[in-house]
Amino acid sequence: MITCIREVRNAKGLTLLDVAQRCDPPTTAQTIGRLETGTRTVSVAWLNRIARALGVDAADLVRTPDKAELPVAALLTGDGAHVPHKPLTATPPLPGEGALAILVEQSLGDYRAGDVIWCERLSPDRFVGALNRDILVPRPGGRFAFGRMIGLEADRLLLLPPASGGRQTVIVDSPWIGVVRRLVREL
Repeated sequence: MITCIREVRNAKGLTLLDVAQRCDPPTTAQTIGRLETGTRTVSVAWLNRIARALGVDAADLVRTPDKAELPVAALLTGDGAHVPHKPLTATPPLPGEGALAILVEQSLGDYRAGDVIWCERLSPDRFVGALNRDILVPRPGGRFAFGRMIGLEADRLLLLPPASGGRQTVIVDSPWIGVVRRLVREL
C-alpha cells in the first residue's frame, strides 16, 4: 500500500510529533516516521488512527494509480497569492462509503441550480452530529425532506426549509439521514 501520510501532514503544517500526540492513544514521532516511509507496515487500524489525527478520511492517505493529484500553483492568504515554498499537490475528494448525492435543479436557499451536494449517510445513533446542518431525510412513498436540522427530540427530527418563509417540518422515526458534507459548484 502506497500512502501519502507525509504529504498530507506537510500540507497541514504538522510535525511528526504533532501527529503522534494527536493520535488516540498517543504514539511516538518515530513510529509516525516509520509508517510514512514504509519501514513499518501501515495497517488499516493505523491508517484510521492517523487519519483521525490529521482530520482527514483514511482514503485521503492512500495513493491509488487512478487517483488524480493536482499541482498546487499558489497559496492564497490575506496578503494575496504566493508561490508555495516547496511542491505541493491537492487530491480531489472521493466519496466515502454510503455517500449520497443531491442534484440541485432549481436554486433554493444557499444552493444554486447546477450544484451537486454530497451527503454522508448517518444512522439514528449519529443524528446528533448533524444538528444545525442541512440534511436529507427519507419519507414514506419514496419522497424526501431537505432542510436544516434545528432539533432532535427522542425519535423526532425538526427541520427548517432551506428558503426563508417556509414552515418547520417534523420527521418521526427516520431510519437514516444524509448530512451535507460537500458542495460542488461550477463557477
